[in-house]
Amino acid sequence: MTYLVLARKWRPRSFDTLIGQDHVVRALTHALSTQRLHHAWLFTGTRGVGKTTLSRILAKSLNCETGITATPCGVCRACTEIDAGRFVDYLELDAASNRGVDEMTQLLEAAVYAPSVGRFKVYMIDEVHMLSGHAFNAMLKTLEEPPPHVKFILATTDPQKIPVTILSRCLQFNLKLMTAESMVAYLQNVLEHENIPCETPALRLLAQAAAGSMRDALSLTDQAIAYSAGNLTVEAVQGMLGTIDQRHLIRLLQALSAASAQEVLLVADELATRGLSYSGALADLAVLLSRIAIEQRVGGTISHDDPLADDMVGLAGQMHPDLVQLFYSVAVHSRNELTLAPDEYAGFVMACLRMLALAPAPTGEGGGERRSIPPAAQAAPDLSLRVAAPAEPVATAAAPQPVPLPERSPVSAPLPASALPVDGAHKGRRYTNPPELSGREPLSATESIIAPEAIPASKSVSASKPAPVSESVPESVSAPALAPAPRPDTVPAWDDEPGVDVAPVDEADIMDAAAPDDYDLGAPLDLQADMAPAFAAERSRAKTPKLRSMNAKAWPALAAQLPLTGLAAELARQSEWLGAQGDQVNLRVAVRSLAESPGKSRLCTVLSEYFGSVISLQVEYGETGDETAHAVEQARRASLQQEAERAVRDDPVVQALIGDFGAQVVPGSIRASVISKAA
Repeated sequence: MTYLVLARKWRPRSFDTLIGQDHVVRALTHALSTQRLHHAWLFTGTRGVGKTTLSRILAKSLNCETGITATPCGVCRACTEIDAGRFVDYLELDAASNRGVDEMTQLLEAAVYAPSVGRFKVYMIDEVHMLSGHAFNAMLKTLEEPPPHVKFILATTDPQKIPVTILSRCLQFNLKLMTAESMVAYLQNVLEHENIPCETPALRLLAQAAAGSMRDALSLTDQAIAYSAGNLTVEAVQGMLGTIDQRHLIRLLQALSAASAQEVLLVADELATRGLSYSGALADLAVLLSRIAIEQRVGGTISHDDPLADDMVGLAGQMHPDLVQLFYSVAVHSRNELTLAPDEYAGFVMACLRMLALAPAPTGEGGGERRSIPPAAQAAPDLSLRVAAPAEPVATAAAPQPVPLPERSPVSAPLPASALPVDGAHKGRRYTNPPELSGREPLSATESIIAPEAIPASKSVSASKPAPVSESVPESVSAPALAPAPRPDTVPAWDDEPGVDVAPVDEADIMDAAAPDDYDLGAPLDLQADMAPAFAAERSRAKTPKLRSMNAKAWPALAAQLPLTGLAAELARQSEWLGAQGDQVNLRVAVRSLAESPGKSRLCTVLSEYFGSVISLQVEYGETGDETAHAVEQARRASLQQEAERAVRDDPVVQALIGDFGAQVVPGSIRASVISKAA
């Protein structure tokens, strides 16, 4: 006995058994029940969604011996012969091999004759978009006004190639892709009748590989039955399809969330050992991230029967939504760039390392976000400060011999913020706190100057630029009394106290290390001293150097150079920089539709990649000035236009033509050659 494949054996025979196309079944059922029958139908959709099946069921409904009905009997001569493919009045024509005008003319000449045994002559033309232009023209008249006994059923996978003159003569039905859930349920029913054991996760893998095509799902099931010797398990289906075990991707996401580069490399090596596709791994990773993002936003969307449900729910609660969006964007773009990599392994590893590079490290107890540093770079720098001798001798009232201070000294208490130098005129000065403001005693020369956590590791202390003393001076050491420096007009009304002069330091070093951008140096000492412990955490969480240096004047040049298109590009070009607060960038745009456009998410992603950290974008609607890329470009064009008009007006030839022949320059006819800045 010849084996009949599942896709043919389990082809639906009636509208009741057809799944996934309820909208088409409803329309055809009502038309057949009310006898409102059109003469031409067009079924469009991808492969394996039921175009040919619907055509045969419709032909049986039209020619069933019980009458025109939406429920053909399936046992009469017309129904059985149509199912077997030998009914004389039902003709299936393949337009791919019969695409010429001669074949179409021959078919239309036979259409005028009455049906032999059936009620209607039904012509089903599959892949109708393959017909030539002359063939389409030849069938126009007959398709518009066919004989009453002729019905046309057209099917195609590419309706864009069908002339509109054909489309306007047909009732068009768009067949949808099958959902994975409906295919799993149908496959379970088929295998139950076939007495073949199976696992539901294995059927889900087959449904996902079928990509919405029921015929592909049944064909893959046939292949899986042969591969697994009649036992459809998850391991067997994964081995047959060569798909990636989703647990590898779960491990990968857990490693990325924990910033563990070693674990990421282990997962990449395991994928290489199994010979799996890295392009498919990035695609599956993007799908997994999308499911996690939906779970974070909506909640309860992951089915409990999914074997990875607990892992995905855990990752949804563990990962920040911005981090999920960043990983998704990198996975999608890296998949497109995979062909440019030296090999797929390098491209996949670099994609994962790009995720680690752009994502902030997990937040520690200090509250600041710090990136992972290689072990070789984690050695703490020498934060002990050297005391330098004064560059010039200072006159003293009672000239005692200066006693040299210890060369190295440990760092002690934090620096009161009011003791920081304000500008170049304040170098070497020490300020005391007014008693009426804080009620505390003036600072002595032995109080500490700089806290160890306030000094960035990137700043080096050299002998040519000595730093202040940070150790309490022993009681046996007497500091020379120094004459007070003259008070400039800009110095606040603080009392100078005679004491040890402090070696000058670079204000930029101290300000970068100890004071945030919005720190007020003029505030009372007792208020700022309370803020000092938070300075290190604030600075570690502060903006990146690129973001810190960005301002309203530099924004137009950056906005014009960002790799953006569409609404995102217009939003960047027409926006004005308002500043940045932490990791939030604030912009203003004068067009309300741009302020609410979906281009914000794309602009936020590009800015995160440019600044090297995850940022959030806030766009407000309001009037903008001339500090936008659009305004700068318009000003440049206007300047070029003025220069062009001036050059024409001052040209000797033009002046001669005006003077000798009374010529005149037509207003608005001068066009400046606008050259882009990149050129």
